[in-house]
Amino acid sequence: MLFLKNGVDVFGKQIELLILDDKIFKVGEKILESEIEEFKKENSNKNLKIIDLNGKLVMPGVIDIHTHMREPGFTYKEDFATGSRACAKAGITTFYDMPNTIPTTTSLKALEEKKKLAARKSIVNYGFHFGGSKNNNASEIKKVIESGKVNTVKIFMNVSTGEMLIEDDEILKKVFENSKLVLVHAENEMIDKALKLNKDYGNGLYVCHIPSKEELIKVLNAKKDKDFNNEKHPIYAEVTPHHLFLNEEIRESTKRNKMLLRMKPELRTKADNEFLWEALNNGEIDTIGTDHAPHLISEKLEKITFGMPGVETSLALMLNAYNEKRVKLETIQKLMCESPAKIMKIRKRGKLEEGYFADIIAVDLSKEWTVGIDDKIESKCGWTPYENWKLKGKNILTIVNGKIVFENGKFSDRLENGREVEFYE
Repeated sequence: MLFLKNGVDVFGKQIELLILDDKIFKVGEKILESEIEEFKKENSNKNLKIIDLNGKLVMPGVIDIHTHMREPGFTYKEDFATGSRACAKAGITTFYDMPNTIPTTTSLKALEEKKKLAARKSIVNYGFHFGGSKNNNASEIKKVIESGKVNTVKIFMNVSTGEMLIEDDEILKKVFENSKLVLVHAENEMIDKALKLNKDYGNGLYVCHIPSKEELIKVLNAKKDKDFNNEKHPIYAEVTPHHLFLNEEIRESTKRNKMLLRMKPELRTKADNEFLWEALNNGEIDTIGTDHAPHLISEKLEKITFGMPGVETSLALMLNAYNEKRVKLETIQKLMCESPAKIMKIRKRGKLEEGYFADIIAVDLSKEWTVGIDDKIESKCGWTPYENWKLKGKNILTIVNGKIVFENGKFSDRLENGREVEFYE
């Protein structure tokens, strides 16, 4: 049992929480001493740990629905153990893993094997996106969706390796027809194509990592059109921290950056950064996903290799942006906690409400620190694109399913495994 007292929520109100087993038992501005005594009396067989937050910010744990944890197949870059530690340290209590592993997550067998690996290794909660294949796995998609094993499918329409890039229109049509929500890597004119496929055949479209003004305008225009965006086939827009905070100018500033700051979609201009920020603050962006895609630094420096780590810095970058008056705290919570849970239809996570799973973080908004210097990189890749960035705001406490996983810079001595998320519908 836990009692978190003297916290402050994103609206500036005092917040206190009682946690029993894996759930939030009570939440309020001030929990009375008599209520705590009654709580202890009713649960006399358990010990109550009290944590005085001294005015620190309390939020639901971050839900990152766009990661590449590299397992199976690329575990020298990252795996569910190291990736989940990186998440926990940074305030992410749930991640979703993408299907472009080896083998690809395009069959029920591969999905079940990946679930077993995560169940044994991850210290935070996890979910999975099934993959569409150029080999036409529509029947397999239908099977896993109907069985409730997953409720989302990821497809690549621009760039991928092996069987993941789908260019055949008939196969794309079948993927949309047999899926619920389709997540898409689509750039430029492929965004138009994905929007039309969703309108004609789909049940929902989530456009990943939108990098530019031009591409975001396509999505925003479709979102405003009821023929394209409605209850039957909604449209969601995701942006990444790197497309908010990095750009071509930063990439081209040093030889090292020219190699390290490469991903798909590529970085765009500072004007694109500013347009994404404007849309974000106008409520036109639905989520922030990291597209955490680690490679060893030796691989990155040897040749152009697309992908970067991101889970360890995503929340901190946004907290720093809050301190720079670029974004409101409630916007951060909506984009990184509430909306991901709502869009993915995750059961009882993403909010600080009674009866919800106790996935909770506490943040020191005044903590000033230097990335990669004042902390240890937990990701197996061992580096960060934001090394030496001076930030203000840092996660100091991570609770997953009612258990303390990370506190004041240290992992718990008794770590438990996270759980696969459950979803409704």
